[in-house]
Amino acid sequence: MGHKQNFGLQRNVSAVNATAEKRFFSLARHSLQAQRDMAESTSPKGRGWRFWAIMTSMAVSSLLAGLDATAVSTAMPSIINDLGASQGYVWIANAYLLTTAAFTPIFGQTANIFGRNALTIFAIVTFAVGSAIAGPAPTLGALVVGRAVQGIGCAGLNTMVEMVVCDLVPLRERGKFMGFIFGIYAVSTTVGPLVGGAFASYVTWRWIFYINLPLAAVTLGMVIVSLGALPKGATMSLGSIKRVDFAGNTLLVAAITSILLALTWGGSQYPWSSWRTIVPLVLGLVGLPLFLLFETRVPEPTTPLRLFANRTSFAGLWLAFTHNMLVFWILFVLPVYFQAVLRASAFTSGVDILPTAAVFAPFTIISGGVMTKLGRYRPLLIVGFAFFPLAIGLFTRLDAATTTGYWAGIQVLAAVGIGIVTPVTLPTILTPLPESDVATATATWAFMRGFGTIWGAAIPLAVFNTRAESLVAARLRDNEAARALLADGGAYTLAAGGSLYAALGLDDDPRLAAVVKGIYSDSLKLCWQVGLAFALFGFLLTFLAKEIPMRTELETEFGLAEAAAEKNGQEEAAKAVVEAAAAKPSPAAPTA
Repeated sequence: MGHKQNFGLQRNVSAVNATAEKRFFSLARHSLQAQRDMAESTSPKGRGWRFWAIMTSMAVSSLLAGLDATAVSTAMPSIINDLGASQGYVWIANAYLLTTAAFTPIFGQTANIFGRNALTIFAIVTFAVGSAIAGPAPTLGALVVGRAVQGIGCAGLNTMVEMVVCDLVPLRERGKFMGFIFGIYAVSTTVGPLVGGAFASYVTWRWIFYINLPLAAVTLGMVIVSLGALPKGATMSLGSIKRVDFAGNTLLVAAITSILLALTWGGSQYPWSSWRTIVPLVLGLVGLPLFLLFETRVPEPTTPLRLFANRTSFAGLWLAFTHNMLVFWILFVLPVYFQAVLRASAFTSGVDILPTAAVFAPFTIISGGVMTKLGRYRPLLIVGFAFFPLAIGLFTRLDAATTTGYWAGIQVLAAVGIGIVTPVTLPTILTPLPESDVATATATWAFMRGFGTIWGAAIPLAVFNTRAESLVAARLRDNEAARALLADGGAYTLAAGGSLYAALGLDDDPRLAAVVKGIYSDSLKLCWQVGLAFALFGFLLTFLAKEIPMRTELETEFGLAEAAAEKNGQEEAAKAVVEAAAAKPSPAAPTA
């Protein structure tokens, strides 16, 4: 009887074992299938139409922001003449740069609170509102207000585009997608001057802003349709609004505004020794560290200091600043050289910069692809930044006798460096940081780029005005009329406004023309020499960044819902496998 009971018990145990094993292997197969599904969802073949729809909408958003960033430059003479804005016209560009840089961090923080969808839509609508204000602007003040509002929208566009890309693809793959997005931005920023010049010459400069309205409408429609697949953030409530660091952002905006005021006024509207220049500069430079100190006491800071605590991310942030500063340094100084020294029109000077666009865009795409293929960013940083001191050093030799082949060839060298570095700085920053810091790190990266843009325009302007002031006083002592026109920032104003030769009658006075060209050449040479120092600094800074393996998995709460569901299924299946293994009975002990 006992033997029969034992035999029955063993038979029951065997049945339980068989059932457990069957369940175990079934769940294991489910887990493996989930892993394959997850791999396919992050591979190019597994990405559905929503993924590519989002990427397309982000590319169009980048195109929209890029065109408006530079289109105004070649239309400036027409704007100045139409609005009678011979004074203060620099704020048409500066207001845009100021708000673009200052409002970038808050977009990063609010995107983490309210989600990517709402903030992207808000950015496009704000950009369109700014364009609607700037287009029919009857006065310089109204145009500056419109440009400032546009800058807020541009801050959101620039930040959200990169943030959404980071939400969709793993860090290892971001290079090729970033390269594509930045390639479009590169083309649009370089084509912008041609578009602006064409509108100003053949229609009216106001169409630079009017054309944004239908483009923004198309972009908005694409974003609403495509970004609907992304998770929504917190609803608008008093609690969620309180999480936004309004005080810190106000302090940051005030500091940047003070610095930009000082750099704009110094050497042109007021002497550098004037209290009107010194006071805002000191307030701005003191305000920045106060902002950083304030951020240490905020529960949800706009710019967490931990982003700067890591050696590699610290280097990446300052490389982003230096890179954008040098890019706009080149784009600022070259048109002045073309118009003042080579006597090119504003539109022609836009054409003369085309070698930069022809090389910049493809090398941006190539660099992103290489980074994705190799999984390495440090060699690209070093090689890319090596081109900057080489190109800027050669730019110091530009003068009235320089051939087209020379200045076009140097542009190619500079553009190679610009293109290689463009898609690399953000992955450098993100690699040592957790995925939870992607939004704030991306916004801080975008802020550093925007801040670099301000300095890239302001420093060469200050250097040029200061040097030109001394050369005008020394070389035009006997020509009071010319000296009066070129003094107090007039040298840059006349060159940027396209009226230098007409105002001084240089076509009828070859001797005076030679002297004036020499003043401009020597003033710009000092600009290049100062820029060379920053280029060398950037090259040396690349060696501070460490090579860290780039993540191949995507971990974000703001990714596509399909990918998130597959990942959750994979995790649940793996958990079930473990539970099944734990529940599997041990083999029965032998019975006597």
